[in-house]
Amino acid sequence: MSACTPARTTDATRTERVHPPHSPPPAPRRRLRLAGADVSASIAVFLIALPLSLGIALATGAPLQAGLVAAAVGGLVAGRLGGSPLQVSGPAAGLTVVTADLIHRYGWRTTCAITVLAGAAQLGLGCLRVARSALAVSPAIVHGMLAGIGVTIAVAQLHIVLGGNPQSSVLANLGSLPAQLADLHPAAVTVSTLTLALLLLWPRLPGRAGRLLRPVPAPLVAVAGGTAAAALGGLTLPRVDLPSWSSHALPALPDGPVLGLIAAVLTITLVCSVQSLLGAVAVDKLVASRPGPGPRVPRSDLDRELLGQGTANIVSGALGGLPVAGVAVRSTANVRAGAVSRNSTMLHGVLVVVAALLMVPLLELIPLASLAALVMAVGIQMVSLHHIRTVTRHREAVVYAVTTLGVVLLGVLQGVALGIAVAVAVALNRLAHTRITHHEEEGVHHVRVRGQLTFLAVPRLSRVLHHVPQGARVVVELDGSFMDHAAYESLQDWQKTHTAQGGTVDLTGRRPGLRQDDPADDPTGTEADAATDTATDAAARRTPPGAEAAGPESAGTANTGTANTGTECRCRPWTPWRNHQCATAPEPAPQTAPAAEPPRRDRPTYSRQSSPPGQSNPPGQSNPPGQPSRSGQPDRTTHGYRLAHGVSAFQRNTAPLVRSELARLAREGQRPSQLFLTCADSRVVTSMITSSGPGDLFVVRNVGNLVPLPGAESGDDSVAAAIEYAVDVLKVRSVTVCGHSGCGAMQALLGSAPGDGTQTPSTPRTPLARWLRHGRPSLERMADTGRSWPRLAGRSPHDTVEQLCLTNVVQQLEHLRAHESVARALREGTLELHGMYFHVGEAQAYLLTGADPGEEEGRLFDPVGAADASG
Repeated sequence: MSACTPARTTDATRTERVHPPHSPPPAPRRRLRLAGADVSASIAVFLIALPLSLGIALATGAPLQAGLVAAAVGGLVAGRLGGSPLQVSGPAAGLTVVTADLIHRYGWRTTCAITVLAGAAQLGLGCLRVARSALAVSPAIVHGMLAGIGVTIAVAQLHIVLGGNPQSSVLANLGSLPAQLADLHPAAVTVSTLTLALLLLWPRLPGRAGRLLRPVPAPLVAVAGGTAAAALGGLTLPRVDLPSWSSHALPALPDGPVLGLIAAVLTITLVCSVQSLLGAVAVDKLVASRPGPGPRVPRSDLDRELLGQGTANIVSGALGGLPVAGVAVRSTANVRAGAVSRNSTMLHGVLVVVAALLMVPLLELIPLASLAALVMAVGIQMVSLHHIRTVTRHREAVVYAVTTLGVVLLGVLQGVALGIAVAVAVALNRLAHTRITHHEEEGVHHVRVRGQLTFLAVPRLSRVLHHVPQGARVVVELDGSFMDHAAYESLQDWQKTHTAQGGTVDLTGRRPGLRQDDPADDPTGTEADAATDTATDAAARRTPPGAEAAGPESAGTANTGTANTGTECRCRPWTPWRNHQCATAPEPAPQTAPAAEPPRRDRPTYSRQSSPPGQSNPPGQSNPPGQPSRSGQPDRTTHGYRLAHGVSAFQRNTAPLVRSELARLAREGQRPSQLFLTCADSRVVTSMITSSGPGDLFVVRNVGNLVPLPGAESGDDSVAAAIEYAVDVLKVRSVTVCGHSGCGAMQALLGSAPGDGTQTPSTPRTPLARWLRHGRPSLERMADTGRSWPRLAGRSPHDTVEQLCLTNVVQQLEHLRAHESVARALREGTLELHGMYFHVGEAQAYLLTGADPGEEEGRLFDPVGAADASG
């Protein structure tokens, strides 16, 4: 700790709690704190859940009370024990077809027992911690399953909307639809039409009245409107019938064929688990996209969510309720209503219990046609055009269509199994299908391999390469995500032969450092290692800019290997980065060249200088900057030519990989989410320490990461202009001030105290001295004994320079608040300010905590660890 650190004194005015000796301190009193946002959100969710629960129970053919039981258990049990705090569970439309089929086959009481067994199976899966594995199911299969269920629901409920009764299957419902259209019931059609109209038009009410009324949930308004129309018009219609709770049916021992019961349990388990887990992931995305600062909501624990859903299904089945799963409509409403904890979900369950006990006379006024219209609309919405466009873009429309048709015609379990089989067939077809083309352009032969390069494609590859003339220049483009060992050896043998006959071979689409050369020439690995790396490189190259790679080796880039030249780019992502220099050397001792890593968000590229400082260069390596070569001429690779060489490497290797992403940014314009203000120090590589890519950050760099106060003498409008542009025009959501260790600007501030004689009135200040005046408040803040100093977690600052670097970050955050655009955005809650400190020598980033405007105590820079990435 620095000798200048002021000693902490205790406050004599503070009183401390005392407790009897040799006894533990009294436990703090625990109170149930219910946030106002949770209360309002629970009411909104309750108003949606009440009609939907009754409608789903009606669609399944179960007692209507079973829907209320499932909604209450989903809120109280799954809400309390589940791993997704803001996900709302209850009877789900995705389970309607499955439950209806079970009730038709085994009866209601056996269906309740199946629900209990499915919950036990979910508990087992949760204990095995396999929740993440469920997310491996192709989205095309999941969306196809939901679409098939939606079609089945809509066709069945259409009969009730028209005043009739649904049949047991989709084909039967479609076959009887003409007769049902010929025998319409005007009262049912009128109430259903009114319900659908209110459901669709209520969210689109215009003007001021619309802004005031739209917070009321549309499902509640639609059912209430249909009920009111039926009551006022005196229409004779079937209505909700809630029998006495004393006669409520409870589960019985399963009765039926064992294999059929096992299949039923597996079906309920599969549908409930997949829907709940995907819903939890979707809720995390909704919470992350909420604008403005707010209470931190922890991310979902999927294994705990599976345990919570299993417990809820056991309780719901035991109490005679429908199967329980996470539901999208209610969860979305919960997040958008501003819920901040699981209390909103639990309170909605309490409200359902109160309604089921005290609002029975009111609920029995609801016409069944109105509930059927509501559920039919939900079924239609499950066939999402957005999902169809997404799977089409990813060439999985066949999987989606087969799954949907399978669910509609055969059933949920059979349809999902059929979809999985088609998805596997499509994957195998892609693996086996490889397109190899050859064309000549301006004397250069281009061989392009599209797809996976496996042993199945080796005969075609050899045939195409055989037609390349001897001694020609060849560019082989590997446009795939996998290469096995057989293909690697075939390509390697051909390259050796071709280069021995005077030809040249350029390989693109590969990571720097990998070349189709003899493995003995590669000092870093064996031939088998190179083959393995090749497959990894291709997989990384397939990852688009901005996407996360699958592993630590997935940040590779393309490389051009020239077989008969003395210079080659052989930088590896894990080699040391020393001034971004690459050495050049003739064969057979290849050195590195400028790195050509595309700007990915997953990890940076590091390139290597051939020899450490103070050591002589190996034979053939370029001389240090400014030193002549043996021929007496300056080495061009150490001057401006190095920059041109690096740009050339970018154009050759990286540009083809990022061109589509940059073209999109050029079309759409920049939409950064953060303004990052940091020092101009060459050791602080913004994209590296933030894992950011093109379009992510709006970066402002200057000496000392200073933010001049508005109107300050010798101010710099460029910084203020950048802040105004980022906040008012680009609408960034956060501003981060990042300092770093060993900052030269802070050292200059400490070495130029006022009155040191270095500047006199007759001596004009240099531009650097005028600029550093904006750091004087940081120096004064550190010298103020009335303020507490910022600290680094786990240790004290090493010296005064590091202390000033930390203090400067805090001071510049206060300068930021003085800018009008920032102050306005902070008042509106659309902007956050963050402080960051990067220790260059430790490669460790620290984030500032306790940064409230008037707060002095508790300013702490906490280290950012690898575990924070998942939090």
